[in-house]
Amino acid sequence: MKLIFAFTFCLFFCSSKAQYANLLANVHGRQHFSLNGQWEVIVDPFNAGAGWKPVWKDQKPTGKYDFYEYGFIPSASLKVPGDWNHQKPELLYYEGTIWYKKTFTKKPGKNKRTFLYFGAVNYQCDVYFNNEYLGSHEGGFTPFHFEITNKLKDTNSIIVRVNNQRKAEDIPALNFDWWNYGGITRDVSVIEIPLNYIKDYKIQLAKNSLDTIAGWVQLSGDDISSPVSISIPKLHLNYKTITGMNGKADFQIAATPQLWSPAKPELYDVFISANKDTVHELIGFRTIQVKGNQILLNGKPVFLKGINIHEEIPEEKRRAFSEADAEKLLGRSKALGCNFVRLTHYSHNEYMVRLADKWGIMLWEEVPLWQNIQFSNPAILNKADTMLKEMITRDINRCSIIMWSLSNETSPSADRNKTLEAMAGYARGLDNTRLITSALNHVRYDGNTITIDDSLCKVLDVVGVNEYLGWYVPWPSKPQDMIWKNPYNKPLIMSEFGGEALYGQHGSPDNNGYWTEERQAQIYREQIAMFKNIPFLCGTSPWILEDFRSETRLNPKYQQGWNRKGLLSDKGLKKKAWYVMHDYYKEMGK
Repeated sequence: MKLIFAFTFCLFFCSSKAQYANLLANVHGRQHFSLNGQWEVIVDPFNAGAGWKPVWKDQKPTGKYDFYEYGFIPSASLKVPGDWNHQKPELLYYEGTIWYKKTFTKKPGKNKRTFLYFGAVNYQCDVYFNNEYLGSHEGGFTPFHFEITNKLKDTNSIIVRVNNQRKAEDIPALNFDWWNYGGITRDVSVIEIPLNYIKDYKIQLAKNSLDTIAGWVQLSGDDISSPVSISIPKLHLNYKTITGMNGKADFQIAATPQLWSPAKPELYDVFISANKDTVHELIGFRTIQVKGNQILLNGKPVFLKGINIHEEIPEEKRRAFSEADAEKLLGRSKALGCNFVRLTHYSHNEYMVRLADKWGIMLWEEVPLWQNIQFSNPAILNKADTMLKEMITRDINRCSIIMWSLSNETSPSADRNKTLEAMAGYARGLDNTRLITSALNHVRYDGNTITIDDSLCKVLDVVGVNEYLGWYVPWPSKPQDMIWKNPYNKPLIMSEFGGEALYGQHGSPDNNGYWTEERQAQIYREQIAMFKNIPFLCGTSPWILEDFRSETRLNPKYQQGWNRKGLLSDKGLKKKAWYVMHDYYKEMGK
């Protein structure tokens, strides 16, 4: 009996078509209302609610002999958005299923379509609306939505099964060096749009052009052959075109906008209109390209003064989720002197990306292919491509993003190379205006010479290298005597480097074993001495802005469940290494 039920359950859920790969652009620019707040929850460690105790039906007793061994009650609740780990002590290390429920009132809009939108859920979820299965989503850092137009009632309920258990076939896989925050971790909204609507668009400078705005607008609905207008009032631009039979209009518009840069992050109000739908955007215009071993922003060489950031507020031991959180994290990077941030190791909240547009911070955004991925499993490429598409679809109009990253520290192999090379081609097909990169750690040491030794570089525009000389790897020679060789003649970003220190721990600058601030600062001075001897170095990105939580950091005295490589402590206090990097970036100038 159990086998028959398991088969039926699997057939039902595996055959249901998820709608998340077909995203709606710019939910912030649409008519919407928030479902954030307290959601009722049921903790289900053995996933019984997906089987013989069907929580998703939300059944209630109707007779005196009826009872159900589950039930949502207001007193058992969690805040959305938010991870469950920090909200209840008993859920600190919890990896399993939690069911969420939210009830709201919303009558169907006249001549409107309605969508249920999730900013992110970690890691896998099944979504039910008024006790009807809508679909599922996999991946903890990208958005998805489902249409609920014909399912609305006066009073509506959403039930979401969320599961964050790690699996070998997931992205990321079983082991990764950050906290596995579970839950509905980003905004949830109900979006209302016209029957015929603007589904997606790309409005950017044409590749390598400073005087042509190019892109496309895609309509959806029953009437998709329609006039389209693109208005940019500050440029006195009001361009009109018409879509083809497929609902898409490609365009090129002669224009000379003031170029976006960290020094002057100019943004333009852009209005896209078609049928009865209008979407408002804030868009900056800039070019990013590679010439030899240089990165060019708006045709001029730029050095990326960067930092790695995790989506975490360490002082509160929680996942970052709000605009205020984004301001705190990016504000600390600006205080360090950064013009560049690597969003590690996944797509961060959209608030981060939009704020970077406004503040003039260039971004590296990444798919969470982090070590130990089952590249021999053919499902991995499909999952990775879906995450890549969701990431690019959400952020294709964000001028701050200059690089799409495929992975972090993946070991070279035939299967790995085939997968990442395919992803590089797919990314360029989705967006040919940005650079493709990946953080690699495969180098060859020969005395004082270090050679970048990863054939994936052939398909990258920019090479990222993670190296921990002075920490995990002893210096083979004096730092200033180190020679780097790049047989691929491409720009290099030192995408990770550093060492661990416990804030307030002082002592020898020459011994890793005491976790002193002095030792961490010395590693940074040695790294900077080496950087000055690398002619093709175009950027640096220390690991990491702040100490962050990691279940795999086991030293009971110095780590206590924290990765201590932050330039700031888990309380936001500056370690000595912070000042070393601050002075280096100040020396580098604008």
